Amino acid sequence: MSLIKSISGIRGTIGGNPGEGLSPLDIVKFTSAYATFMRRSSEVKSNVIVVGRDARLSGRMVLNVVVGTLTGMGFDVVNIGLATTPTTELAVIEEGACGGIIITASHNPKQWNALKLLNDKGEFLTDAQGKEVLRIAEAEDFDYADVDHLGREQKNYTYLRRHIDQVLALKLVDVEAIKKANFTVAVDAVNSVGGVAIPKLLEALGVNKVEKLYCDPTGNFGHTPEPIPENLTGIADFMKQGKADVGFVVDPDVDRLAIIMENGEFFVEEYTLVAVADYVLQHTPGGTVSNLSSSRALRDVTEGHGCKYTAAAVGEVNVTTEMRRTGAVIGGEGNGGVIYPELHYGRDALVGVALFLSLLAKSGKKVSELKKTYPQYSIAKTKIELTPDTDVDGILAATKEHFANEKMTTIDGVKIDFEDSWVHLRKSNTEPIIRIYSEAHSMEKAEQLGEDIKKIIASLK
Repeated sequence: MSLIKSISGIRGTIGGNPGEGLSPLDIVKFTSAYATFMRRSSEVKSNVIVVGRDARLSGRMVLNVVVGTLTGMGFDVVNIGLATTPTTELAVIEEGACGGIIITASHNPKQWNALKLLNDKGEFLTDAQGKEVLRIAEAEDFDYADVDHLGREQKNYTYLRRHIDQVLALKLVDVEAIKKANFTVAVDAVNSVGGVAIPKLLEALGVNKVEKLYCDPTGNFGHTPEPIPENLTGIADFMKQGKADVGFVVDPDVDRLAIIMENGEFFVEEYTLVAVADYVLQHTPGGTVSNLSSSRALRDVTEGHGCKYTAAAVGEVNVTTEMRRTGAVIGGEGNGGVIYPELHYGRDALVGVALFLSLLAKSGKKVSELKKTYPQYSIAKTKIELTPDTDVDGILAATKEHFANEKMTTIDGVKIDFEDSWVHLRKSNTEPIIRIYSEAHSMEKAEQLGEDIKKIIASLK
């Protein structure tokens, strides 16, 4: 059994003893801490917290515990039921709520669940805010309401429709062009809430035909839920039969979007953001932001439009903070996370689908033809296993000294930019490892760069 407490929330496997898995007692404790923090810190004078969940088998149980705890703390709850992460974020804004909780373990397998915590802007807590919630939970520094001041629960299941309506209203979403293109679209939603959300969006966009794979929101995931190639052989094989123009894959809470080309090959998750940013910049020039471990292709495309690219530390809240600071018109993460501030500051696969289909329809190209128009890079991932006596700071310091003559970024670990490649080293927040990401113009070169860096680090110890 596993229980992981971090600044972004709490996640763990269902079952087991308190403190070892995600038990009801752990859910109560952490929800109470979050509610206490929001009461003390929220600038929005509201007593409302929004709660939504993905379709996990444990989702209803966790939701019931969360709602009961929040009302026991004296908060009114707007329960939006089965909902995507971006839908819940938008609901916080529309309700004028002081916060929100999304019950989802994102791409983790079905035995996992988690609480993702939102502020009054419908965005994830900052590092400092998350640490304060952890402190409150550890100290059990909270008080429950008396019988005359208990909160109430209100159910409102209209927010998916509202979310879709807001996506359709975006100026760059061209419904007429999509209708005229007469697309057939395949969808793999891993039997979670995306199986409802994405087909409804496609219908509203005027897509001619939707082919559904794993779109029954039972929580019995049809395959390992992370949307990476080794888990998506089913939709890849389907696309190879020539039955659809494009395939879309989302994770269980629908904040990541992967694209499958008409020939069954992968568009590559990194290029979801690249393609959408290219389309946005064609019509609304401005800055872009992604994290340090995302593809250089976004920088190249941005500069190709005469605009400025900025890198942020890894983590969605760091990307959105940098987007606000720079006034970026588009940004996100290379895991298929598109953040389009014209709607809201959160990764949103629904926005990604609508903007990508608009681009595809207007381009008149096949998806594989579109992919060839972008700079071609490949990212490799490896790691260094740590022991209790490993001096991580020393390793990073020695690496910086060794590459002192190269362009370097140190806001999150160490990233070294070479002329036609880069490598990024950072300590994992959840595992005893140093993650190493490397990118070059071919996978072979990217993998070799990662191995070369590991050898250099070994020689520096």
